[in-house]
Amino acid sequence: MMKKLYFFLLIIVVSSATAQELDSVDLSSPYKSIWTHLYYLQPDTYNDSLAAQSFQPERRGLDRAKDLAIKLKQVLDGNGLFIYMDEVPKKVNYYDSIINKHKYVITEEYPDIYLRRSENSNDWVYADASMPAIDIAHENTFRFGTGALLQYLPKLGSTKILGLYLFQYIAILILALLSAIIYRAFTFLSERVLRKILIASGFSETSHKFLVPVARPMSFFIIIILLVLFVPVLQLPPDYSQYVILTLRILLPFIGTIIAFRFVNIFTHYLAKLAGRTESTLDDQLVPLIRKTLKTFVVVIGTLFILQNLNVPILPLLTGLSIGGLAFALAAQDTIKNFFGSLMIFIDKPFQIGDWVTTDGADGTVEEVGFRSSRIRTFANSLVYIPNGKLADSTIDNHGLRKYRRFFTKISLTYDTPPSLIQTYIEGLRRIVDNHPYTLKDNYHVYFNDMAASSLDVMFYIFFEVPTWGKELEARHEVLMEIMKLAEKLGVNFAFPTQTLHMENFPEKKSLSPDYMSEADMKMEMDEYFSSK
Repeated sequence: MMKKLYFFLLIIVVSSATAQELDSVDLSSPYKSIWTHLYYLQPDTYNDSLAAQSFQPERRGLDRAKDLAIKLKQVLDGNGLFIYMDEVPKKVNYYDSIINKHKYVITEEYPDIYLRRSENSNDWVYADASMPAIDIAHENTFRFGTGALLQYLPKLGSTKILGLYLFQYIAILILALLSAIIYRAFTFLSERVLRKILIASGFSETSHKFLVPVARPMSFFIIIILLVLFVPVLQLPPDYSQYVILTLRILLPFIGTIIAFRFVNIFTHYLAKLAGRTESTLDDQLVPLIRKTLKTFVVVIGTLFILQNLNVPILPLLTGLSIGGLAFALAAQDTIKNFFGSLMIFIDKPFQIGDWVTTDGADGTVEEVGFRSSRIRTFANSLVYIPNGKLADSTIDNHGLRKYRRFFTKISLTYDTPPSLIQTYIEGLRRIVDNHPYTLKDNYHVYFNDMAASSLDVMFYIFFEVPTWGKELEARHEVLMEIMKLAEKLGVNFAFPTQTLHMENFPEKKSLSPDYMSEADMKMEMDEYFSSK
């Protein structure tokens, strides 16, 4: 009976003490409300009932208020967010002049979690709208159910050593072992298994150049994701946690940028192989341009992600860049014009690398189409750089796209050449065209075409089927030599612009008119000439 009475009195004493503590809680300012919440969740002064007073337990129940208080503390510690109490307002009637309300946001990272002044008691408490925001922040901080570990890790050891608890040291050791195992496993899988598969499939060059440089940062990327998931569970002190979390936030997009940067090499290597299978040589120049553009894009996006994780406001930065970009665009409009000119060249493909082109500024062979300009090697072996904007707007005569190469000349004969010899010679010229291996046989014209002031002109109009200008010159040489040899064989004289005083009957002088053979003899001579070929 005495024991029951003693136990009853003990309950009364404890309850009255707790009631006195609850009555002594001061929530008259944002400073005192946040201090009450965080102070009574410290290990040495732990009292979750007192910490819950900032969450209006009379409205939502003491258990729910305790849960919200603990969750918010875990979110702050897990993200390395330190509340600087010296910056928290201590005024009872604190008033946010920007929004014209009695409201205080505890941290910029979570603008939806804030305190407001109660209209009934004038106490500063967490607003009703902050409660679902706390639940969402807790889920985002402890993803994939890692928050459940917060109930079991402290049981591994609560002894404090050098500022950290024993369970935190054990968890750090477990994370280190998992990181080493993941790195070894991923490295083994990529460098041994996948590499052997690629080598067996005939992609030894790809495995050596691209697989290993991508595999190692990929393993680090997975380790960092693992740390991002489990470091908040460690509940490190804010002095340590904020630097660890900041480092992980920087490393995650940084290594992701490295991986994307190296994947660009793999992608463009594949494009280069596809370009090598096509007949066009211009797409071979397009691959380096795509590589540079994609790498620039990857670096810019990666930098923006790093700045975002450092809590640098991206929108004002992009706005400033857009204004600066406009000024830069106005100053560098010629460069931008040349860039779009290069895109038009790659789209329209007016020429290929190695083609002989004639433009307003140069005549030569295309060597390279760059980001800003194209290089043309002239026949004097000089190198001409033409801006792509100007090149895209100019008239381009592409000799390299010719299916056939035209050769036109006039063969001028002297006026004393008889018609029969002219006809015979023209037939011989046609046989020269038919016999040559690189002439177009179904489209050529060889005719007695004009009677000029000092010559009888034969039009010689043919086409060569040759791939290069050098072959064309060689074919011209061979045809012209055959024309000269046939003329020498038949006794044909070539005319040139002269004025001759022709005296047919001069005393004691032989006539200037040559003696020609008969037509039958001419044909015999011609047949003999061609039969000897």
